[in-house]
Amino acid sequence: MLIEATGLYKIYHEGTEAEVRALDGVSLVIDRGEFVGIIGASGSGKSTLMNILGCLDVPTYGTYLLDGVDVTDLSDRQLARIRNRQIGFIFQGFNLVPALTAYENVELPLIYRGISRAEREEMVEEALKKVSLFDRAGHRPAEMSGGQQQRVAIARAVATKPPVILADEPTGALDSKTGLDVLDILHWLHKDGATILLITHDTGLAATAERIVRLSDGVVVYDGPRGGAPL
Repeated sequence: MLIEATGLYKIYHEGTEAEVRALDGVSLVIDRGEFVGIIGASGSGKSTLMNILGCLDVPTYGTYLLDGVDVTDLSDRQLARIRNRQIGFIFQGFNLVPALTAYENVELPLIYRGISRAEREEMVEEALKKVSLFDRAGHRPAEMSGGQQQRVAIARAVATKPPVILADEPTGALDSKTGLDVLDILHWLHKDGATILLITHDTGLAATAERIVRLSDGVVVYDGPRGGAPL
């Protein structure tokens, strides 16, 4: 298994009248190569779960093993290293550096990893070609459409071939046609062997995943094939 989360709690203001349980005992196992849609309304806990699975936050209680490594008690520096090496992030807001070209945006995390220039060039070219954007490598974000910017973000996420690709509302800032194009790329990456976690409130988007995990009030209320999900 690639992800094993057991008894995850995220509690704010614990023990007070203002206590909030963003996650209330969530357990989740995800195997390598799965395409999982994590769905829920605003306040359901899906963003909190995403932050923990993406090593952006830690649970109040519970354990989380990523590729066999218990990341629950790691330091901020160790978590940053895990994020850089193990997880490819795709966000709704693209999160590209405006002053850098598409090529440079994809290359930046590779520089942080200390990868040699020759190897970086090969990895960036391969990643941009995967999303059919190598011809725009020298363009900055302001010179590209929203769909093109999201494809650059996808290229950046997959350049190092991380075990997990975590896509948080990846089509939320795009029109419907461009969003479908981005979704097609995610499915192509999945067929190529990537493990995809798609976090969304969009039931139509989630329904394209093989497996659905639905959250409500910090609790998993459904975990199974998309055909049986209460979308």
